[in-house]
Amino acid sequence: MIWFGPAGNSESFYNQGLAHSWQMPKWLSEKGLNAYEYQCNKGINLKDETARKIGDEAKESGIRLSVHAPYYVNLSSTEEEKRVNSVKYILDTLRVADLMGASRIVVHPGYVKGTSRQTAVEIAKATLYKALEEREGNGLSHITICPEVLGKSNQLGNLKEVMELCSLDENLIPCLDFAHLHSLTQGGMRTVNDFIRVFTTVEDHLGKERMRKCHIHFSRVEFGKGGEKKHWTYADTKYGPDFDPLAEAIIALDIEPVIICESRGTMAEDALTLKGIYTKILRKTGCGEIDETGDGSLS
Repeated sequence: MIWFGPAGNSESFYNQGLAHSWQMPKWLSEKGLNAYEYQCNKGINLKDETARKIGDEAKESGIRLSVHAPYYVNLSSTEEEKRVNSVKYILDTLRVADLMGASRIVVHPGYVKGTSRQTAVEIAKATLYKALEEREGNGLSHITICPEVLGKSNQLGNLKEVMELCSLDENLIPCLDFAHLHSLTQGGMRTVNDFIRVFTTVEDHLGKERMRKCHIHFSRVEFGKGGEKKHWTYADTKYGPDFDPLAEAIIALDIEPVIICESRGTMAEDALTLKGIYTKILRKTGCGEIDETGDGSLS
């Protein structure tokens, strides 16, 4: 199974007169998508009943849910209060995910400030370990935490660092943000082999199963010397990366990721474009069969 969906709600969703995130699952299913990442980027301002309603609608529509934790999680902060708060934000996100029936949450590792990168990694590992303890103590260990590869040089979370964080627990799965990887490598995500090398790195550090079930963020991106600057739509072909070589890598490696599109404003439409590219290449290579049942899934 492979999953395609948006991060948050497209502008067209609101332009069609819709206003509530619990309406998204049916809207996405009707488009032929099967995943949705609910955004708690600016904080968790969601009533329990709304979270449950999103979950009910997602279950009915065959939509796989994930939740993005607040951006201000900073596992590597040198300030204890910020680390304590970060654990709380992760726990709060896990609770929301549980109410929704979401299987994963995505977490930003943090920043490198006032210390070396390796020291920042060690601080982040200790903070994440505390979050794992809290997750278990609150009966939420069935929800996977996905540390995300980040795109700016002053952030903690390059590919190697995310591998170190995920090594803490077998239930941790990396969120491979290929816009961020493209930014960190100054436009280095171009060929099928570029993408395969990323997956091979995950397999080498975390094993084949976690590589096969990884969480992916994808969009075109503008970057500068310091890394990521701005996400764009898939139609903005001035910017990379292209999805075709990633789709070819996914097919060649026979993996089953969740692919969340983070395009600027057109995330659902572009998720459908990514699915179309994947489907076309899959048919061309003859490596698999398309599920035409209408539920948006591919197998």
